[in-house]
Amino acid sequence: MRQELKIDDRTLSYLDFGGPGRPLLALHGGMSEGAAFTGLAEALGTEWRVIAPDQRGHGDSDRAPDYGREGFVADAVALLDHLGIEAPVALLGYSLGGLNAYHLAAAHPHRVGALIDVEATVEIHPEESEWFSFLRAMRYTAPTTEELLAAAGPVGAAFVAPALRPLPDRTGWRLPFHPQDMLDAIEACRGDHWDAWLASDCPALLVHGARSGTLTKEVADAMVSRRPGTSYAPLDGDHFAPFQDPQGLYQAVGEFLAAL
Repeated sequence: MRQELKIDDRTLSYLDFGGPGRPLLALHGGMSEGAAFTGLAEALGTEWRVIAPDQRGHGDSDRAPDYGREGFVADAVALLDHLGIEAPVALLGYSLGGLNAYHLAAAHPHRVGALIDVEATVEIHPEESEWFSFLRAMRYTAPTTEELLAAAGPVGAAFVAPALRPLPDRTGWRLPFHPQDMLDAIEACRGDHWDAWLASDCPALLVHGARSGTLTKEVADAMVSRRPGTSYAPLDGDHFAPFQDPQGLYQAVGEFLAAL
C-alpha cells in the first residue's frame, strides 16, 4: 500500500507491502523507486514486511535541497519513526540505496540488525559516461510521453519508460526524477566510504554482479574480508544484476535472512 509522510514540508512517499513478518527497509538505486522491490516482497512472502520508500527526489517523493548522505539517512530514520519501528530492522540497499544503507547502519547501529548491500561500492569516483550524457539531454516534463522518451534517448528511455508520471494538472508528463537532481546525487556520492562500511558490526551480505564495473571483484573481496560478519553472494550480471538475475537476488537475500 502506498502511503506518505511529511518531512520539513516535503512529501516522502513509500510502499508498505504489509504482512506479519519482521520489517525489512529496502532502499532503491538512483533513478529508480520503491516499486522496484515488488518482486522481492513477493518472494519473501509473509516472513518479512518489506517497506520501500521512494527516496528523496525519486518517484512520488518530493525533490529536496540536497542529496548528500545525511539527508538520505535522516529520511530513512524519519520513516522508521513514523511507522513506530524501534527494534532493529533488516536493511537492504541497491547502488545509491546501498550506499545510503551502510551509512545508516554506521550512524544508527541500534536501528539496524542486518545489512544487505547490493552493488554499492566504497570507492566512488564518478567519471563522464553515457549516463551523464543522457541525464543532461533529458527533459523533466513534456506534453507527451513520446517527447520525454525521445529526449532520453534509447538508454534513458528503456530505463524510465515504465515509471513516467502525469503532471498534477494533467497537461503533460514528467520523469520520476529531475535529471539535475540525479547529477547532483551522483556527485554527492564521490569519495572514500570505507569508514562508514566498517563502522557497523551487524551481520551483512554483499551481493555483487560478477561482471560489474561499478563494484569490482577486487573491492568486493576487500569489503568482505575487512568487515567481520560479512558474507558474499555473486549474481550473474553487471551492476544491473538485480534486474538481470532477480531470482538469484531473491534466493541470496532469502537465505541470508533465514539464517539470522
